[in-house]
Amino acid sequence: MVDRPHDYLSALGARISIARNELGMSQAKMSAALGISLRAYQSYELGKRSIPVEALVELHRQFAVDLNWILLGVEAVRLEHDLTALEEFEIALDRHLSASGIKIRSEKRGAIAARWYRSFLEGKEISMDDVHTWIELLRE
Repeated sequence: MVDRPHDYLSALGARISIARNELGMSQAKMSAALGISLRAYQSYELGKRSIPVEALVELHRQFAVDLNWILLGVEAVRLEHDLTALEEFEIALDRHLSASGIKIRSEKRGAIAARWYRSFLEGKEISMDDVHTWIELLRE
């Protein structure tokens, strides 16, 4: 079954956001590095527009981000990644947010996932209680 364009752009935007957060960059710094306006970059992360090929090439060239992962969601943003662990964390995070009726911006959600995942890759276990504390600090 073919994904609807909106679903694809949303997923693409989420992966771009994850990569940016993993690199520890703000949207403003990433847009400048890629040579695009902040407003355009934000629309890519939100899944409202498709990111230009030139910006994707810069993302790979400057930051070694795997374009297979960005475009298709296959492999990993970098080879050493454990996508299953990240997916399980994101599912648990979304369930908690939904069950608690908590609304946070997608950028903040991405920052939480990136912070948890960075710790995971470094072998530092982060409890869900700690994640819940992060959420409380970022609530709208």
